[in-house]
Amino acid sequence: MREVLNRVGDKWSVLVIGVLGGGPKRFSEIQRTIEGISQRMLTLTVRGLERDGLVTRTVTPTIPPRVDYALTPLGRTLLEPVSVLAKWAMKNREKIQAARDRYDRG
Repeated sequence: MREVLNRVGDKWSVLVIGVLGGGPKRFSEIQRTIEGISQRMLTLTVRGLERDGLVTRTVTPTIPPRVDYALTPLGRTLLEPVSVLAKWAMKNREKIQAARDRYDRG
């Protein structure tokens, strides 16, 4: 269970799942949408999601090859919980930042 929670609770995985919730995307589209994610981290994230059966990778033999990523049916089941978590984070981010500031001041 811990391995599954590590994957679906990972910051980058949550963001990739959210982006792919809008439909298939190319690697560069995902990277442009997620601020701060490096190419290496995105590669590791989509590979892990693919390994876990949450994302599919489709290569179209063009020049250059086109690679699209999409949520699998299992991956789509994560959209609702991820959406709820994202809404909670947006709603409470100021409260959390205020608590951090208080804590850091001593």
